[in-house]
Amino acid sequence: MTATPFEQLGGDAKLRALVERFYALMDSEPGFRGIRKLHPPTLEGSTDKLYMFLSGWMGGPQLYVQKVGPPMLRARHLPFPIAEAERDQWLACMNRAMQECEVPELLRLQLMGAFQKTADWMRNQPG
Repeated sequence: MTATPFEQLGGDAKLRALVERFYALMDSEPGFRGIRKLHPPTLEGSTDKLYMFLSGWMGGPQLYVQKVGPPMLRARHLPFPIAEAERDQWLACMNRAMQECEVPELLRLQLMGAFQKTADWMRNQPG
């Protein structure tokens, strides 16, 4: 039986560390200001939501569905202007977080491919 991406990553604690690093980078790096401004002043709620979502999305416990309901990603992101710049910043931030958290290279590349498709689908602005 093939391990899920959640298992390949190292489970709950590793996923939590990855999401926390992602938001720490977003909060501190000037290159990610475009996506940071789309979030509330405190990132705690965003951190919890992304952690819960990615848990289920990566084949782990369906925490988001259990607590919030169906993800409906595009609908939940429609209020926020997302164009190519925001998509690319999100992807760059996640890629860097995965590198810094030492996500295995093959898994990182697989996840980035999936994130690319999802992030592109989230765009709701031209350009």
